Amino acid sequence: MRNRILFSFLAWVAVIVSVQGKQKDFVLQSGQPVAIACSGSEAPVVRTSLDLLSRDLQTVLSATAHIDTNTGNIIVGTIGQSKLIEQAGIDISALKNKKQAFMLAVSEDGKLVVAGSDSHGTAYGILEISRLLGVSPWEWWADVTPEKKETFRLSGKFRELQSPSVEYRGIFINDEDWGLMPWSNKTYEPSDVKGEIGPRTNERIFELLLRLRANTYWPAMHECTLPFFLTKGNREAAKKYGIFMGASHCEPMACNAAGEWKIRGKGAYDYVNNSPAVYQFWEDRVKEVAGQEILYTLGMRGVHDGKMQGAKTVEEQKAVLDRVFVDQRGLLEKYVNKDVTQVPQVFIPYKEVLDIYHAGLQVPEDVTLMWCDDNYGYIRHFPTAEERARKGGNGVYYHVSYWGRPHDHLWLSTMSPSLIYQQMKQAYDQGIQKMWILNVGDIKPAEYQIELFMDMAWNLDKVSSEGVTAHLKHWLERELGTSCAKTILSVMQEHYRLAHIRKPEFMGNTREEEKNPVYRVVKDLPWSEREINERLNAYSELSETVEKAASKVPAGRQSAYFELVKYPVQAATQMNRKLLYAQLARHDKEDWEKSDAAYDSIAALTQHYNSLENGKWNRMMDFKPRKLPVFNRVERKAATAPMTADRKAVCQWNAAEAKKGNAIVCEGLGYESKAAEIKKGDALTFSFGNLKTDSVEVDIRLLPNHPVHGDKLRFTVSLDGAEPEVIAYETKGRSEEWKENVLRNQAIRKIVLPVTGKKSHQLVIKALDEGVILDQVMLYEVNRNSSGI
Repeated sequence: MRNRILFSFLAWVAVIVSVQGKQKDFVLQSGQPVAIACSGSEAPVVRTSLDLLSRDLQTVLSATAHIDTNTGNIIVGTIGQSKLIEQAGIDISALKNKKQAFMLAVSEDGKLVVAGSDSHGTAYGILEISRLLGVSPWEWWADVTPEKKETFRLSGKFRELQSPSVEYRGIFINDEDWGLMPWSNKTYEPSDVKGEIGPRTNERIFELLLRLRANTYWPAMHECTLPFFLTKGNREAAKKYGIFMGASHCEPMACNAAGEWKIRGKGAYDYVNNSPAVYQFWEDRVKEVAGQEILYTLGMRGVHDGKMQGAKTVEEQKAVLDRVFVDQRGLLEKYVNKDVTQVPQVFIPYKEVLDIYHAGLQVPEDVTLMWCDDNYGYIRHFPTAEERARKGGNGVYYHVSYWGRPHDHLWLSTMSPSLIYQQMKQAYDQGIQKMWILNVGDIKPAEYQIELFMDMAWNLDKVSSEGVTAHLKHWLERELGTSCAKTILSVMQEHYRLAHIRKPEFMGNTREEEKNPVYRVVKDLPWSEREINERLNAYSELSETVEKAASKVPAGRQSAYFELVKYPVQAATQMNRKLLYAQLARHDKEDWEKSDAAYDSIAALTQHYNSLENGKWNRMMDFKPRKLPVFNRVERKAATAPMTADRKAVCQWNAAEAKKGNAIVCEGLGYESKAAEIKKGDALTFSFGNLKTDSVEVDIRLLPNHPVHGDKLRFTVSLDGAEPEVIAYETKGRSEEWKENVLRNQAIRKIVLPVTGKKSHQLVIKALDEGVILDQVMLYEVNRNSSGI
């Protein structure tokens, strides 16, 4: 009996010791106050993040947060600034020598510790708690209402360490005339000052950036908008949210030349004939913002998106820029930091400036070189080994929205996520790792593309390991719930695939900024009746699925569903119907009323968008940006030429379907989502049987990207072991071929090859340069005695 009592006593003691030694979980309960310990010496961006977290705790847990300087359930601090972190009992050595990094860890006594390597890292760590609570970065911007919770728990073993892949990550608000500016000025932050986008709007933008772990902002700069630094309160808002202010290629020294020169400048914006006035223009601004976090853009172009004034030849422009660099860096040395190499600076060789750079322009070693895409998602230049080795590093300025030739895409933001991933992953691998800026237009409706871009800039390895499909799936699950996401994932993939083939804005077969007025007349696309009907059917299926799936969306996410899925998909559907039914009607194959009905549907969808949330988004969505011909009702005219005849290929392959060779599949990319990269020196082989012809036309379709190294993009084609034919397909500037390539999203090469009577044939396509991405291959029979194509 005594032994049994002793055994029971020892077991009870063992349980007590076990419980006492066990790591406690971090737990928050609904309705219970949350104490947050944070030193009063932390930077403004940390305090701002705590305010956002406090709001989120109230929304999700109905819990009130109290900030204390000594104790709390949550302990927050920055290394080197907070003794709280040193006393928390957490190993933070992994944060040392990292920028903008954070660690989240549960201490032995069940407290959540948030440690940052610097103030930005601490801020991102704080808002990581919001993510864990289930709060989307798009909580306000896309009305993704957070779900209520009774309990929030993190395991006692929870540890999270994160740091950015790219140092400066941000967005450029651009072409804001039909969305963000009128919405801000008339709806969200009404102002009597024409074109003013004030601090209340910018704080909302900065909150989004902070939640997306972004830190850089290029503000709206069109003439319709009052410049950022001329609007009271904007500078202070940037400081509050820890935002680095930058500017585009035509806004040197934090000066919006397009909007400010006419206000502050004197004479011509010309550094050849009026340099004292231009220098004063720059100097006044640098003196004013010297204490602000600024990424200074160096160089000079025209007042807006135009060539430099006063210098005509490339050599003359190069001489001006040599002088401009010296003068601009002198201003930074005088007013910002005597060691000018410590001041973040960027040079952006955009459009004609790239020609000046290639002519031998010497950019100071510590200045970041920022490369650009061609405005349609294809990066024009990747750094050479010498450029990768520069102290200033390399950046990229990328577009998911654009105004210009051959045609704008300002409305529906349909840039393929797979293309963004492929190009930005390649950019990073080629050494573009210092700064990533995304031209987002008005932010809406580019929500997903923005998050994909920022997630890659923050943690490229994570996005790479999960892949584009999984990333989109997880995003849809977070925004719309698991049930809806399961249905909508394939819809969004197909939506992006169809728009990759031809964007909604390009469906009228029109162009902009061309001298010949014929380009502004809506006309037939080079598609057969079969192709048109297949596309119409594909869009109809998408639209119907989207309509039915709305029932699976939680009640608090209906506005989010309309903004993120229903409007983009159904507006694209109706745009295709409007233009394609009109094309059929021109040939008496369909009723014009169907085209007009589609126009009316677009107008109704847009009106509904602008009425959402009691008019919260009124004036944000405009389905006629710049009032281009493609957005109008289609004029009822009969065709003067026959419709494109249907031509059936005898064989057709996607690159990923090659039977032999190392096809590096680009997930989700291409006309049928099966494009593949062919590494330099590698080949893909396609097999086909006997054909009753002596010749075949080989139609080779590739991604219309630009060279990775040097200035060539070449491949060879060989049939049945014959001598390979070398084919180049790189484009120069804004050539006619380049325009066609970006509008149809394919570079096409055709070649006629002789065919013997063999039962089996081997077509081999070999890459001679890096960057060859094959999409499709088609074979067409060529009649005997035919001259070819």
